Amino acid sequence: MTVERAWVGDLVRDASGRRAIVTDVRASGTVWVLRPPTGGGPYWETDAPDTLEILARAGTRDSQ
Repeated sequence: MTVERAWVGDLVRDASGRRAIVTDVRASGTVWVLRPPTGGGPYWETDAPDTLEILARAGTRDSQ
């Protein structure tokens, strides 16, 4: 069974419980860049993408 990882545009919850949008995947797929889903704000990074809980895939948020 393959575990799907979050990708650019997905709405996720990180390991500390913060909701975020994945905005970029850098360094040959080793660093995920996250930002708050609303209001702008600072971005943060994680090198542990398997800890990101996918809440909605890109393109499906608008229909919910």
